[in-house]
Order: sequence, then C-alpha cells, then structure tokens
Amino acid sequence: MWREAAAAFAEVSSDTLGTSFARVRAGEGAPLLALVGHIDEIGIAVTSIGDDGMLAFALLGGMRPEMLAGQRVRIEGREGPVRGVIVARRLARGRERPKLELSHLHVDVGAKDREDAERLVRPGDAGVWEGDPVELPNDRIVSKALDNRLGAYVALEAARRIAESGGARVEVVAVAAVQEEIGLHGAAAAAFALEPDVAIAIDVTHATDVPGGDPKDAGKVELGGGATITRGPIVNRHVSDLLTLAAEEEEIPHVFEVYTASTHTDADAVHVSRAGVPTGLVALPLRYMHSPCELASLDDVESAVRLVTAFAARLTPDTSFLR
Repeated sequence: MWREAAAAFAEVSSDTLGTSFARVRAGEGAPLLALVGHIDEIGIAVTSIGDDGMLAFALLGGMRPEMLAGQRVRIEGREGPVRGVIVARRLARGRERPKLELSHLHVDVGAKDREDAERLVRPGDAGVWEGDPVELPNDRIVSKALDNRLGAYVALEAARRIAESGGARVEVVAVAAVQEEIGLHGAAAAAFALEPDVAIAIDVTHATDVPGGDPKDAGKVELGGGATITRGPIVNRHVSDLLTLAAEEEEIPHVFEVYTASTHTDADAVHVSRAGVPTGLVALPLRYMHSPCELASLDDVESAVRLVTAFAARLTPDTSFLR
C-alpha cells in the first residue's frame, strides 16, 4: 500500500530486506535528504507445535506477556492467514496463579491435534495482533502498529508535499524501513546504500500525559502538543536547531524530548552509517506503546508532516552540518 501511494509522485524501489524507497528528484547538486520511518510491527513467531495442536511462540520485538493474553492474532501460515487466540494455560483448581510469563501462553488456532495444526502453520511463521482501528473524539485514533506506521506515513506524506510544491532545492527519499523492532537493520542498510547528506528519523515516543507518566524522564510529551524534536548526543545539533527554527517560523506545534544515550529508534543506526550522517529525530506522542491499543492524535501527525516539510524547504546545497 505504501509503495502504491508513493508511485503517484515518486520513483519507487525496494531492497532485499524489504525496505521501500520513494525518491523525489531535484536539480543537479541538490543535497539528499532521507526521511526514515519504520514500517514493521511487533509480533510473534511460532516455535513449536504440541501434540494437542497448540502453538508455542517467541516474540518479534519487545512486549509484555500481559499484553498478549486473551488477544486475537493472525498468523501468516502455509497457504494464507490463520486466525487464532493467545491464552494462558489452565491451572488446577485452588492453585494460585504465578506472575504471568511467556512460557505460560500458547496460541490456539482451533486445530484438533499436531497433524491438523501442521497443515496450517510451520515453525517460523509470524503473527500479529488482529483488530480494526478505532476513531475516538478530538481527532484521536486507537490501533495496533501505530508504532511505527505513523512515522512511515509522515515520511511519505512529507515527500509528497515536497514533490507537489515543485522547485525543491533538496532531493528527498522517503524510506519505509523494515526490522527496526529487532535491531534497526532496515534503516542501517538503507542509510549505507543511500549515503544521504542529512536524515530525519520519524518515530513515536511515550506520551507522559497518562497515569505514571513522568516529564522528568525525558520531557513533557502530551497528545495534541505537537511533534517532538529530540535533543541529545545521538542527533546532530545543527539538524535539531534547524528543525526548531522551522517550527518556530512556521508556528508548528512542537515540544522537546531529551535522550542522553540511545534513542531506541532508527536514528541510532543512521547517524553512524559510513562516515556519519547528520541525523535528526522527530517523534509523535503515543499512549500505550507496544500494545494492541496504541493511541495517537491526528493533530500531532499533521504537525510532524508540516515540520519535516518545513525543514526540507530550508535546505540548500550550501547547508552545512559540520560540527
């Protein structure tokens, strides 16, 4: 779907990992800006099939067992999608349930026995949560995989607006990177191949306007407050300063977030590609990350698109990010 949308205005390609690229050409000598949002989501992988037809599984990405219990999943099986439910093993009556561990869970796909299940799935088949997105009041939405389909959308929509405006002094490549959740691999390979002059990673970040949220950790991040601009040693200071200038001049809602070490986003891989890539990080506030009910504000999505577009408009062949 991302590639189909990109084909309307850009040159579309992919690599052997599955990362997608949408390139908007500019004039000779234009700097190359990479906009990187990862398109993979967390999930599970079947590890073994029991005699009773129940599936054991491992995690693809980080999530807590309590987020899995009782959830419906869709597994990419031998001949197409296989539906199932994740449930905890039943304890004998009167026994106190211990703290829920991954080993307590299994997937039931309705199979009668091992042979029946093996006709549907094999070890290694991947699965994800199943459920439709829900629109809430105040332009808010709930869905699985907003981490980080939102960032992949922002990268593509910003590239589209840059293409639509015409006369850009920067060549833009929107990137829908894979395998972020298991090690930033797609972004690392993409940055090496593209050799961008500057890059913006676009991801989600934990909103602090929830019970237990603490602005002292990294900054005050609230739904509807705008896109976050990251500051810290991983990001290039000139990039974050130019993002801030663009936000202020265009009156784009924004806040700051501080990371003193790894950001746990594609920015960590991109900024050390080859001899180093000046990299910034724009993020969207997200409640309930790595759950089947991630919650975001569409107003913040629009702020992020405007911010990235305004940043690109301020790049010229003479822009320097040397430190």
